[in-house]
Amino acid sequence: MKIDAVAVTSSDMEKTLMFYTLLGFKFNKTAGEHVEPKTPNGSSRLMIDKKDFIKQLTGETPEPGSGSAFAINYDTSDEVNSIASKLTESGFKVVQQPYDAPWQQRYCIVQDPDGYKVDLYSNL
Repeated sequence: MKIDAVAVTSSDMEKTLMFYTLLGFKFNKTAGEHVEPKTPNGSSRLMIDKKDFIKQLTGETPEPGSGSAFAINYDTSDEVNSIASKLTESGFKVVQQPYDAPWQQRYCIVQDPDGYKVDLYSNL
């Protein structure tokens, strides 16, 4: 068994795609109800769906949880620091600024435009 995909919803797809592009995702398709960026082989897929589309499917308005939706492992601490800075400069929220965590990771938490939290880290 393996986790194949993680999903978030978007009320403003353009803004959401800008956020995830700053995290390093590359998108071939940038419009529609459902968007998936390219991910490296062996990596879980990221699925981004319009909030209204998911409400039609489930009958409920999707809401992010209070914890992180998923985590991204970067190669270096500099990448984590750089991405957090770019997000801040672009007006996105950094919940926890990068720091050297006791579990031996450069670690931070960021939040997408709809409130989904994403952990960014690299091993020290």
